[in-house]
Amino acid sequence: MSAFPDEVLTKSKKGEIEVRWLVDKGRFTRYKYVDPATGQEKEGGKAKLVLAIDGGSQEEFFIIPTEGRRSLLIKAEAKAGRKLWDGEKAVEL
Repeated sequence: MSAFPDEVLTKSKKGEIEVRWLVDKGRFTRYKYVDPATGQEKEGGKAKLVLAIDGGSQEEFFIIPTEGRRSLLIKAEAKAGRKLWDGEKAVEL
């Protein structure tokens, strides 16, 4: 019998039982890069994901689309003081 409740257990593709273990919890912001002259997405649809972790820290990742339905997630350097365009005005990250 497992020391974990059944609702946190899952079976891998190899058929092995695994525990879904919480690492961090918080909120996120996702933004994309757009050409200011044309309004079209730049760099093949690259986006950035900023995870705001409970406790005040952040982790940032570039989301790079690849062929097919998958995307590549690359850890990025965290930067402070950025604003984003929400379609009407500049807003704090």
